[in-house]
Amino acid sequence: MSMFSIGLSGLNAAQNALNTSSNNISNVYTPGYNRELAQLGEGRVGGGVRVNDIERQFNTYVADQLNSAKTQSSALNTYYKQVSQIDNLLADRKAGLAPLMQGFFSSLEDLAASPSDPASRQGVLGQANTLSSQFRSFDGYLQEMQGNINGQIKDEITQINNTTEQIAGLNKQISLARARSGEAPNSLLNQRDHMVSELNERMDLRLNIQDGKTYNISLPNGQPLVTGTDSFQLEAMQSDSDPQRTVVGYRDGGGNLVQLGESTITGGALGGLMTFRSETLDKTQNQIGQLAVSLSVAFNEQHKKGVDLDGEQGGDFFTVRSPQTYSNENNAGTAVIESAAFDTETIDQLRATDYTVRFEGGTPTVTRNDNGMALGNEAVEWDAGAGELTFGGVTLNFSGTPSNGDRFEIQPVRRAGNGMDLNIADVDKIAAGDAGFINVGNNTGNSFEREGDLNVSNLAISADAFADNRKYQFEVESDGTGTEGTLTVKPAATITVGGAAFDASSDTLSVGDTVEVDGISFTVGALPAAGETSSLTVNQTIFATGDNRNALALQNLQAESKVGGSATFTGAYASMVSDVGNRTNITQVNLDARQGLTDQLTAVQQSESGVNLDEEAANLIRYQQYYQANARVIDTAGTLMDTILNLRG
Repeated sequence: MSMFSIGLSGLNAAQNALNTSSNNISNVYTPGYNRELAQLGEGRVGGGVRVNDIERQFNTYVADQLNSAKTQSSALNTYYKQVSQIDNLLADRKAGLAPLMQGFFSSLEDLAASPSDPASRQGVLGQANTLSSQFRSFDGYLQEMQGNINGQIKDEITQINNTTEQIAGLNKQISLARARSGEAPNSLLNQRDHMVSELNERMDLRLNIQDGKTYNISLPNGQPLVTGTDSFQLEAMQSDSDPQRTVVGYRDGGGNLVQLGESTITGGALGGLMTFRSETLDKTQNQIGQLAVSLSVAFNEQHKKGVDLDGEQGGDFFTVRSPQTYSNENNAGTAVIESAAFDTETIDQLRATDYTVRFEGGTPTVTRNDNGMALGNEAVEWDAGAGELTFGGVTLNFSGTPSNGDRFEIQPVRRAGNGMDLNIADVDKIAAGDAGFINVGNNTGNSFEREGDLNVSNLAISADAFADNRKYQFEVESDGTGTEGTLTVKPAATITVGGAAFDASSDTLSVGDTVEVDGISFTVGALPAAGETSSLTVNQTIFATGDNRNALALQNLQAESKVGGSATFTGAYASMVSDVGNRTNITQVNLDARQGLTDQLTAVQQSESGVNLDEEAANLIRYQQYYQANARVIDTAGTLMDTILNLRG
């Protein structure tokens, strides 16, 4: 090879090297760009130099590690942004529920001190209204977050679909480029790798490089998103079990839409959203609802034991929203839930969780959604004939026939905070007085007065006694033998003896019989002498004005374990605040640690693939000198040729 050819090959190599450095410099701030190096090699027979390749500086191992770190960092960052909002909401010392509950029970203390004072009564209603309003406000804020999560999930799915479609398109372009020239353009490879990196920031994925060239991408469970030049779509869809919840559906090659389990979507912004919703948002909303229901039910039950200023029995002080229920869209049977209500007798079993009821062989299985544990038989009561199911402080009434596998989503307290409201507007209707619903025996010093000479025992007055009258008189007249007698009740009322209906005109009474009338019950200890009559009069004495005993009982509720049977109202709220605070702190610590690792891997990746302007500036000078030297070779070759030609003259 002549000097001309050798010099020309050097010029070409220098030009390629200069172009490569120039391209690196111009793309120093281009996202996803990997710097390039001109790989030079010795020319073929005869000497010279050739450009073997414009090599892209890309480390697959480092890229995989960085993508994995980005997936986890993105998930934690998304989780932290959301959970910190709830933490700020609950921990606010002025707007939180703790000071409002304290203010409400303090107003009851004022009421107990002045039970007839309109100002103290108005204070109770004002504090109760503020408290219930804040419960509704909290629930509204959390429900708005649920809606925002649904919207963000839809946006993330749209972005994921766009990216997977572009990656499939790049696979096609890269394959065509390889077919034409044998090598793929580095710009297309950079775009594809950058999109894979962006995709990992949205959700956790699995990348498989087929034959070292084509990128195939799948979900962690193996379902493909990109296969060669084909892409498969995710879709935002309504949950089969909860129409208020947006979940991820997978559209397979046959066009079928299948709902993916929420546990399938992990990592990235999408995984962070879904994890936050299931771990924190749902739980917090349920805890707020549980607290609202427990407070309302406990207060209502105690309030109904008292009397107001009109001498009437107290009613419900707060309204309580009924549990939410949903039938699964795939149910095949005719069974539907006709009604759902809280069971006041088992309200201590109420928990801050949702449930799934599944029927097999006509028998329901109840599973807690927060931990996946099925409730034992002792915690579930099922009356197949009546279609009544009771568990966890809730009673459901079914109609129709369930098929095997039919499922129902039960949310006892999810939106209960939204339904908490004050049920009383008249200050006179606050039942601060004690109606005396107690077992009195022979004690006549309380709010019940017992008069008469009839020998009785176990005298008891239930909470719903004296529905229509303030006074009952029981008269027993013995027959001639002294073993049986007749019973007359004034005023006339329905009589039950031994649990069976008693007809005063024909039935007789014996020693040891238990008599019940309008919530008043007693056992006959002895009959009067033959031919004699004995009587028992039971009066209800109402201390409506000036009595504060029920107000004191209402105030004392704050010290009782009414939430889940194990926590006071303030204790349950403090536990909730602490739980969210701990989650926030743990997430922040994990995010800082993961972000530190991501930054380290980014530094490693940039050290190999990033553009260093100082290095490229040095390369420009070096390749410029290289170019000038090869030009000098050609110039020297020309001088020599001229000299040789001149020799002939």
